Amino acid sequence: MLSHYQTDPGKVRSHNEDSVTIVQDLNNDYLLMVADGMGGHRAGEVASSMAVTEIGKRFQNMSSLGSKVDAITWIKEIVEEVNSDIIKYANGHADSTGLGTTLVCAILTNDYLIFANVGDSSGFVFKNGKLYKVTKDHTLVNVLVETGELRPEEAESHPQKNVLMRALGASEKVEVDIFVVEDDVDGIFLCSDGLTNMVTKEQIEKVLNDEELDIEEKIDKLIVKANLRGGNDNISIAYLCEEGGKK
Repeated sequence: MLSHYQTDPGKVRSHNEDSVTIVQDLNNDYLLMVADGMGGHRAGEVASSMAVTEIGKRFQNMSSLGSKVDAITWIKEIVEEVNSDIIKYANGHADSTGLGTTLVCAILTNDYLIFANVGDSSGFVFKNGKLYKVTKDHTLVNVLVETGELRPEEAESHPQKNVLMRALGASEKVEVDIFVVEDDVDGIFLCSDGLTNMVTKEQIEKVLNDEELDIEEKIDKLIVKANLRGGNDNISIAYLCEEGGKK
């Protein structure tokens, strides 16, 4: 397997509130994570770092996640723990009002592939040259689209496009969406909305399909594209794929 992750502050933000990683446990299972932090006085990067660091550390020290059901239970429990930790941190730091973070992660073992997300960072699978979105964005406009109050094309330029309905640190109870996915894929691709707001799915596909580029060059090129289109937000990507792009 080939893997690479990278984060970039973009062209507008003064600092980077995203966190991203790819880690393996003692059984060589993979965990990919992207977290997009929010909050004043650099609090967002604290929240995203807390999520990625704690979950990653716990995962790396595990000999095995166990069954698919065990893995789903573990994801839900660890996300709830991190949510509580972020709230405790915010309560103890007066300058951390609004502290929170999105989280999208993917776990790949020999037996299953699971995605989990809270917020609007995205998880995709890559297969036969096509990118398929697995996760659903927990945003106000997405709710309005699903209820028929807003057309998808209107959502693209809606002034409240980035209003989140769910995030870690937003409330005492956190609801995480779990997606069990067929694991016969060529790649797993996670990113923050700093990429998807600037670069289309088709443009991402084109870069991932470029056989002249290695995996690091593909991620670099996507970040450059997002920045050339404005770089309005921090940009983070985690990508895991089979060597040669095929599983």
